[in-house]
Amino acid sequence: MALRHLIDLNDCTVRDWDELIRLASDIRLNPTDYLSRCRGHIMATLFYEPSTRTQMSFQAAMLRLGGQIIGFDNPVNSSVSKGESLKDTIRIVSGYSDIIVMRHPQEGATKAASLFSLCPIINAGDGGHMHPTQTLTDLLTLSIEKGSLSGHTIGLCGDLRYGRTVHSLVTAMCKIGGNKFKLISTPELTLPQYVKDIMQKSGCEFSEANTLEECIGELDVLYMTRIQRERFSTPEAYECQRGVFVLDSAKMKKAKSDLVVLHPLPRVDEIAIEIDDDPRAAYFRQAANGMYARMALILNIIEENIELTQPEVTVGASNCPNPRCISHSEHYLPHYFKADAIGKSACAYCDEKAL
Repeated sequence: MALRHLIDLNDCTVRDWDELIRLASDIRLNPTDYLSRCRGHIMATLFYEPSTRTQMSFQAAMLRLGGQIIGFDNPVNSSVSKGESLKDTIRIVSGYSDIIVMRHPQEGATKAASLFSLCPIINAGDGGHMHPTQTLTDLLTLSIEKGSLSGHTIGLCGDLRYGRTVHSLVTAMCKIGGNKFKLISTPELTLPQYVKDIMQKSGCEFSEANTLEECIGELDVLYMTRIQRERFSTPEAYECQRGVFVLDSAKMKKAKSDLVVLHPLPRVDEIAIEIDDDPRAAYFRQAANGMYARMALILNIIEENIELTQPEVTVGASNCPNPRCISHSEHYLPHYFKADAIGKSACAYCDEKAL
């Protein structure tokens, strides 16, 4: 039987998402009913870059289900610091565990790891590419806060180029359908073309804006993001982008009374502290929901209640053109390509269009 790796939330069907949200909602309301469901199982958390919410919520999720955890939160504390390849690390750790949760700074790393794992792998964020469990958290939060997952005008603000949570959320909401998007960013941080291709193919209406003020009054949901220092090549490039978009009380006065403000966190200066007391600010509730969403996902994968599919791939002669792709540092990886949203060849690891 094929292993149930979750690399992209679109590996699931919308029906699967509905089931995961239903289960997560039930766990949230009846946590004691699930205390021993994963007893005897071990989850490995391999975090190659810093994390607070994702790592701790996954660990708390497994512990609350009765399972145990192993792993590392800094590659310096592992054999990675000695030059061990991703392939060897995964083959070793997957022999010790029943499920692996991995975060990595290079795009496509989780897909690469899945080629060698002996147990299911969950993508906890791969560079600026995807973050499917944050999206599951976002979907759960929207279902609680708004009562449905369609019929909304959603504003996405900040780092849309490197914001993996944005990429995952957009592709999910396009698959659900019935939503409109406002893309609010600087020209340098606009949404990648492959995500826009998905929006266009699905028929999702979207438009771009340069300021929050010009569109905040239209929004049902505002998804703020941090300008990510770690994604820029130089401090100067980062400084040119930070602080451009800040949500404060003056802007919130122009917003709808039932607006829901989300943020995957951590924040820096893009949401003023004063907004925390506004009932429309849902980002701390969103973070708490992450544990329940991940409990539902772990449970479904371990109990084999969810079928996950992977796209068909072909072997190409050339390498991926994306310098941030895992294939450039793990040279033994096959040059895998797949068909993208508009039928063109794209890297199977990071979704970058082939040259």
